[in-house]
Amino acid sequence: MRFLLRPGWIAFVVAVIAFAVTCYTLLAPWQFDREAQRTQQEQAIATADATPAVPFARLVPAGSGVGADDQWRRVTLTGTYDRGAETLVRLRVVDGAPAYEVLTPLRLTDGRTVVVNRGSVAAADRGAVPDYAPAPTGPVTVEGRLRLDENDPQGRPPLFENGTRQVYAADSRALAAATGLAPVPGVVVLEAGGAGVLDPIPVAPVGGGAPFSNFSYALQWLTFGAVALVALGLFIRLELLQRNGRRERAGSLRDQLSGRDGYGDPADPAGPARDADLPVRTPGSGT
Repeated sequence: MRFLLRPGWIAFVVAVIAFAVTCYTLLAPWQFDREAQRTQQEQAIATADATPAVPFARLVPAGSGVGADDQWRRVTLTGTYDRGAETLVRLRVVDGAPAYEVLTPLRLTDGRTVVVNRGSVAAADRGAVPDYAPAPTGPVTVEGRLRLDENDPQGRPPLFENGTRQVYAADSRALAAATGLAPVPGVVVLEAGGAGVLDPIPVAPVGGGAPFSNFSYALQWLTFGAVALVALGLFIRLELLQRNGRRERAGSLRDQLSGRDGYGDPADPAGPARDADLPVRTPGSGT
């Protein structure tokens, strides 16, 4: 199996083994972790659904923000919408179509400002901002779910386009950068029926996807890693069979060239039988 020491075979074997190791140590565990996170979020949502809404200040006291343990919990807020600081989240997709989410700060009666997600609106032609219902004026009481701030992986700054402030994530920090306000960390996503609600944001685990989809992806990565190793073994076996076949054909050719073709043994001093040494049959001889 010295052929395995050739550069091409070394590169091929290393690539296959590296792929299999990646499948088993990175890709499959990553999908298993995502499935576990999704399961935890589904359980948290179910628990929140079975728990009555509580005042915002009870879960998020002064000087704090929305915590991971309280995400999805339902809360009530009383205050006044700051319509002048309204900001849109761009590049959203709702029912397969471009959309915007509308973030409107709510000034609570205790003086704090909370970023409220009033829902989504479908984008107009060529992604333009459509007309949508403004937030109501005066004191309101709304109910929604606590959510952690989103992160824009690219860290893009806010922009002002067509008369509207826009950001790339439902993030209190992004709204603060766009408006100069100092809101409570986190976002409250309003539920249907509340004052100022547009098209409510669906309640679903972060990342979306069907149940057990990440689990099936993990199994697929495990299968891909196993298939890669089996294929490597098959390729090596085929190479060995081909090399053995070539050696056998080469040996048969040498045998033919050296005289081992059925007419005698070249090692025999007498040599192969000659026509002159064979008995001659004459007519009528009976032999």
